[in-house]
Amino acid sequence: MEQGASKPKPIRVLFVCTGNICRSPMAEGVFRRRVADAGLADKVKVASTGTHDYHIGAPPDERARKAAAGRGYDISKLLARQVIRRDFSEYDYVLAMDEVNLRFLARLCPPEHAHKLKLLMEYASSDERREVPDPYYGGAAEFESVLDMVESASEGLLDDIRARLDSER
Repeated sequence: MEQGASKPKPIRVLFVCTGNICRSPMAEGVFRRRVADAGLADKVKVASTGTHDYHIGAPPDERARKAAAGRGYDISKLLARQVIRRDFSEYDYVLAMDEVNLRFLARLCPPEHAHKLKLLMEYASSDERREVPDPYYGGAAEFESVLDMVESASEGLLDDIRARLDSER
């Protein structure tokens, strides 16, 4: 880096579900670990939010915390928040867990940032499902299934971000 050159701005990823207590915090925990393991923690920042205000300030659902911890992801310190308009300018990737939340985001998103909106599962190479189902009304198996899907999509997302970082060099 040249003397006086500023440090490149990190790539920012935002995962979005309905209440920010199940799917999106699990995605945040999984992807944060993938980023750290790839040695990119200083280049990629990760967060999560919800489209609705049901659980603002609450920790992730106990079942989500337990499932995540079972795979070595600590999401216990995360607190739910609701998406705000500023998120669309601050984040480079705004990734919804399902079509309902994607449509909600599309209505809220300023047109100049609409290209940032996608479904998380668009990054999964081996999974044909487009949506991460909400495990809230299910049991442990549904939370484990969500983690499987998020882990799968995280690999493709990380590949996309690596390509983006390489092109910025």
